Amino acid sequence: MGLWYHRDRPQSGRFYAMPNIRQQKKRVRTAARERLENLRYGSTVKTLTRHLRAAVEGGDSNEIATRHRELVRWIDRASARGALHKNAAARKKAQADRLVAGRT
Repeated sequence: MGLWYHRDRPQSGRFYAMPNIRQQKKRVRTAARERLENLRYGSTVKTLTRHLRAAVEGGDSNEIATRHRELVRWIDRASARGALHKNAAARKKAQADRLVAGRT
């Protein structure tokens, strides 16, 4: 079989083509690190959304305000660094606002 055999394989999973150029090897390592950081931001936003929902169900106004402020701060931070798209960030903040406003 010729070279076409390798091109038809998926480039994901456990085995993938590692670059030979030193700078590209560095970029692969950097991209992996950045991907994990972006996943952390997304996961934190989801966790804080669950905390806000629990606070709304609890009904404590101070707790709701604190959780909402913290969630919005994390969403803005994730959007600023590119972990969240700006429209996705706006949508998540609007959902949080509706959640807080719906308690009254």
